[in-house]
Amino acid sequence: MKKILQLAFFSCCLVGAFAQKSAILKEKGVFLKDIEVKKNDSLLIIEEAIFDFGKIPQGKPVQHDFEIINAGKNPIKLINVQASCGCTTPEWDKDNAIAAGGKSKIKIGYNAASEGLFNKLITITYNENQTKQITIKGEVWKTPAASAPANTVTNELKE
Repeated sequence: MKKILQLAFFSCCLVGAFAQKSAILKEKGVFLKDIEVKKNDSLLIIEEAIFDFGKIPQGKPVQHDFEIINAGKNPIKLINVQASCGCTTPEWDKDNAIAAGGKSKIKIGYNAASEGLFNKLITITYNENQTKQITIKGEVWKTPAASAPANTVTNELKE
């Protein structure tokens, strides 16, 4: 009987804690079932916030498109997309806002000039003062300085 009472007490505590957390989230405009945004808020969703290029050869530029979605009730204007260094170049639609429910793309290029691992942050500034970050990463492997040596055996095969 004592164990049943203890179990009932702990269950009530858990339910109370969850209800309190739900009330706090509701005050902030966040619901667990479906994300609801306050009237003046914008909700920018990035389909994949991190992209791994894997191993890429040195000196060969690569690029990737990040898809973004406006899940808010108001249009979103991308003000700036700023890379953490000059080896990373972002391209985006600077003229048009993303309508509510609309999608857009941010193209990120990486020049792969330096050998080794890389991890670059790109900051998206939208609607004046809101920000999100995306990341590209990978490894640049050094390409040979000279071409492969001539293979004399291939000449014998031709004969």
